[in-house]
Amino acid sequence: MKKVLLYVSLVLLLGSGESMAMEVAGTMVPETARLQLTDTELVLNGAGIRKKSFINVYVGALYLPKKLNDVESILNEPGAKRITMKFLYTKVSSDKIIDNLNKGLSDNNTSEESRIFQTIVLKLKALFRNLYKGDMIRLDYLPEEGTQVWLNDDLMCTIKGMDFYRALLKVWLGPKPSDKDLKEAMLGASG
Repeated sequence: MKKVLLYVSLVLLLGSGESMAMEVAGTMVPETARLQLTDTELVLNGAGIRKKSFINVYVGALYLPKKLNDVESILNEPGAKRITMKFLYTKVSSDKIIDNLNKGLSDNNTSEESRIFQTIVLKLKALFRNLYKGDMIRLDYLPEEGTQVWLNDDLMCTIKGMDFYRALLKVWLGPKPSDKDLKEAMLGASG
């Protein structure tokens, strides 16, 4: 009888639609994320592939306190957030990363905002190195800390305030996103 109850419980649990991770391009993306150095847990809003000229560059994921499917709600969400980029491509140069960040910031923010963020981008340029398949960048926003930039498990820097993180979100979710399909995936559109 105990075996039958255990089996029924397992079937109900597995059949409930709850899963521990989703797979994107062979990469497991966890359904939840716990921010380093805090007890803050976020839920996966959506994940997809960043493509450039038919090349899979990275799996991008967006984590929020609760699932949201419109850009304004996400930009105005005052709580913690996380963007992850798990690299799929053999090698991505640090110059390419910074160039794409600059383009995304200038395409989706005012020229004044982009100019203000240039000092931050220069700081990041000095910290970044070439990235290889399997490397992960995490961009965490903690209301009491600001934007934390992680490379694998190393905290590279913290940028105070929310303005920069809001501008970063627009790189993926703004009117001219780096990849429209990735934007839709991060907004929770199912493929």
